[in-house]
Amino acid sequence: MSEPIELTDDNFEQEVLKSDLPVLVDFWATWCGPCRMVGPIVDELAKEYVGKLKVGKLNGDNNGKTSIKYGIMSIPSLLFFKKGQVVDQMVGAAPKNSFVEKLERILIG
Repeated sequence: MSEPIELTDDNFEQEVLKSDLPVLVDFWATWCGPCRMVGPIVDELAKEYVGKLKVGKLNGDNNGKTSIKYGIMSIPSLLFFKKGQVVDQMVGAAPKNSFVEKLERILIG
């Protein structure tokens, strides 16, 4: 899969918590400027980590239940899941290499 999965409150458990692969979840909203900066990076990571990582995007405005469950207070927030558990997170816009460094640590560890 080379495109991020559209995550919702309804499919989050199946796509993220039950995933065999580590998962990067981008919590975003259409009105969020920094989210528009991070979005293309998340799209690139989805293509570059095919088979190693699942990447999904969750629109927080439309999926409040999941956003509340994970304490999302600011967006963009990117949560890194492994075996159904949050193992790391990033809040706000950052350069691509920051995401890659975290991903590499998660995938190796």
